[in-house]
Amino acid sequence: MADHELDDIDREILYALQEDARNLSSGEIAERTDASSSTVRKRIQRLESDGVIKGYSAEVDYQKSGYPLRMLLFCTASIAERGDLIDDILDISGVVSVQELVTGEQNLLVTAVGETDNDITSVAQELLDRGLTVADEVLVRSHESTPFDDFPP
Repeated sequence: MADHELDDIDREILYALQEDARNLSSGEIAERTDASSSTVRKRIQRLESDGVIKGYSAEVDYQKSGYPLRMLLFCTASIAERGDLIDDILDISGVVSVQELVTGEQNLLVTAVGETDNDITSVAQELLDRGLTVADEVLVRSHESTPFDDFPP
């Protein structure tokens, strides 16, 4: 967001949306920020149009929804191609995220979920079929997240 620096109101809005975007109204966020509801709505629209807020999504507990295996696959792709491969990798059944890494030999981190070992194996095979090297696989027991704590003033 080169055109506009985040201020304390923007940061508090981002923190609030990370906490509970589904249930917080602009009025409730306004109370937290000492701004008006219309100011909060305009700020959210600007943050969305500037690409700071990329979207809203449900946080799914894959284990409780029938996919108990979560695997991190550290992959290596040619530097020239790695960014172009991300959308293709996201199309693989079972892949839930791809991160482009800029240090180390492994430069893509693929997160996949599945019901069985075969589900994860098929993801790894599809990565190999796309010309990636799977350098390491890590089975994840649990995954928790929290809102970024530097947003609130």
